[in-house]
Amino acid sequence: MTVSDPTLTTWTSGADATDQLWRWTATEMAAAVATGIVSSREVVQSCLGRIEEVNPELNALVEVRPDEALAMADEADRRRSAGEEIGPLHGVPVSIKVNSDQAGYATTQGVSAFQDAMANEDSPHVASLRRAGAVLMGRSNSPAFAYRWFTNNDLHGRTLNPWDSSRTPGGSSGGASSAVASGMVPIAGGNDIGGSVRYPAYACGVVGLRPTVGRVAQTYHPDDVDASLSVQSMLVQGPLARTVADVRLTMRALNDFSPRDPAFVPGARAAARPERPLRVGLVRDFGPAAPTAEVSASLDQAAGYLSDVGYVVEEIDLSVLAEAYRLWYLLCMEEFRLAMPMVNEVGDAGMQKAAEHYYAVAADWWGEKPTLEQFIAGYARRGTLIRQLAQILESHPLILLPVSAEQAFEQDADIASVESMRRLMAAQASMMAIPLLGFPAMSVPTGLANGLPVGVQLLGRRFDENTLLEAATVIEARAGTFTPINPR
Repeated sequence: MTVSDPTLTTWTSGADATDQLWRWTATEMAAAVATGIVSSREVVQSCLGRIEEVNPELNALVEVRPDEALAMADEADRRRSAGEEIGPLHGVPVSIKVNSDQAGYATTQGVSAFQDAMANEDSPHVASLRRAGAVLMGRSNSPAFAYRWFTNNDLHGRTLNPWDSSRTPGGSSGGASSAVASGMVPIAGGNDIGGSVRYPAYACGVVGLRPTVGRVAQTYHPDDVDASLSVQSMLVQGPLARTVADVRLTMRALNDFSPRDPAFVPGARAAARPERPLRVGLVRDFGPAAPTAEVSASLDQAAGYLSDVGYVVEEIDLSVLAEAYRLWYLLCMEEFRLAMPMVNEVGDAGMQKAAEHYYAVAADWWGEKPTLEQFIAGYARRGTLIRQLAQILESHPLILLPVSAEQAFEQDADIASVESMRRLMAAQASMMAIPLLGFPAMSVPTGLANGLPVGVQLLGRRFDENTLLEAATVIEARAGTFTPINPR
């Protein structure tokens, strides 16, 4: 059997090969399994060993069934040996978030009252991963109702950031980001309506992609439960991984049609390739919060990398995002207010306090009780803002901006006080603005500062994930990768 040095894409022999497979990228794993260099069983056994080693400390995966994962690996090996058709993720370990339906598992949402809410059917994106040959390794933790940028709940407990346990791993896909960064799995599924893929990726130093709304088929709730308009028009499913290539590989799998998603766009064409040299709009501060020196330096670093290979980077104004950020709190949060009786009944104390603080800050813009007229006008305004951003992206098909104005927040900063929440909400403005408008964006790490990851966000045209991935590849090639790591 052969083994990869984690810094290389070639394989060499080694006595401890099976133990080290967890270090490989998903792209390396998929190629090696497909060609018989290693078996899926060996890959899965290595990842299970890594989970056993570090998950007790990090609590990133809250349900792992080794026998089931090994059975899936054995089936993957049987199919390859039999010469059957295999998918892009054949034999590769992937984790699924606890708020996504996976047949035979409870969709707990991180809520004790839902610990027995067994799913009978995969959500469409989970089914796509399964058809692509992925080995479903375990369930990643999330805050209750996927509501916070901090991953803690009464049912599954707190997930830690492997870089620094005093800092959040992000939320709501914090279990996913912690698992990927620490080497438990090379790919993790996440979802994003307010930064829940991009921010955890940023906090843990990995790559996270929020696709265009309609690109990846999904379900939002059980099929007999009506999803809110904001969920239908803003929520997406997206991957977290240690490399850009692994994100690209995963997106090849997440393209299946499903009639269960009312917002899915079957056969959506990719946007036309933008003219070269490609113009990049650099946005350092669009209003709500100025970036820290570390965040600003990461923007300069990424801008330099892109300029070096021919991109034309120029600072632009993007005030449209400031308005979209505030509008998110009207359209999303007012619809979520209808769920607050259930939250108050079954949600945990942290989630309830976070909601209290969100509404307290949002009242500064929309009042204590926004009117139906405000809500209707807000959705009308949303369309105008989408058009404005789309027009900006015609001249600058790529926008470079912060993920957050700060590095990973101190644990539970959202529930410390209303003022603390006000600071966080401002720092996270792009986390809310971009979902409201439905455009694709991704988080790419650029390095470390003060012992914590830093990175940048790339925003692009609808159905033009390729332009994001190309630019992210340039940044990664110069900056390097920073995971997997041992918990610190």
